Amino acid sequence: MPIRAILWDVDDTLFDYHRADRAGMLGHLRAEGLAGRYASAEEALGYWREVTAAHWVRFSAGEIDWETQRRARVRDFTGLPELSDDGADAWYGRYLVHYEAGWSLFPDTVPVLDELAGAYRHAVLSNASLEVQDHKLRVLGVHDRFETILCGADLGVSKPAAEAFHIACRALGLPPGEVVYVGDEPDLDARGATEAGLVGVWLDRRGIGGRPDLITINDLGQLPGLLRADTRFGAPSTFG
Repeated sequence: MPIRAILWDVDDTLFDYHRADRAGMLGHLRAEGLAGRYASAEEALGYWREVTAAHWVRFSAGEIDWETQRRARVRDFTGLPELSDDGADAWYGRYLVHYEAGWSLFPDTVPVLDELAGAYRHAVLSNASLEVQDHKLRVLGVHDRFETILCGADLGVSKPAAEAFHIACRALGLPPGEVVYVGDEPDLDARGATEAGLVGVWLDRRGIGGRPDLITINDLGQLPGLLRADTRFGAPSTFG
């Protein structure tokens, strides 16, 4: 069956999250005077990403809600387990000022969205919160490119659970087999989408490789050709 819609991940797929997170945290460390707690800025950044990943796993598993995972990250990183909810929220808010200052799309994002705009419908499925991603996409100037923006924190179910992908397909009014999902995480995004009946595409920007079981691209510029050339995407076969 033909592909009619592309469902997109946001962070590190359309939006350069790691670059913005790095710049934001380094700026925040300097402003807060926290750099002295670590041997180097790289060590601090590494620990921030470590606690982020750990609490994200808890959030994705439904053990904690969005606000709790964010506050837990702050308490672990600052070494202040007694920090109040208001204190943790304020600390994170100050970090966001630096983080948002570094926001940018990947260079290939807008050209590919432009190229595919007329041929496919577009929507977003993210595991973050709608408040965060709605704001982010507006600031980045691409919010109106998407019919709907769905986020796991608000849906109550997150990728790679099949139901997260199925909710998005129902919002589009399409069966899973007519939807491509594009994301930067091989298992969370591409494998999860494939197991849910969508066509999962792994955007391997870092060239990690090693996943022959997944449809893989290394930059978004390869996506239009993939959609046109492969019969799994509903295009005519180019092989006689």
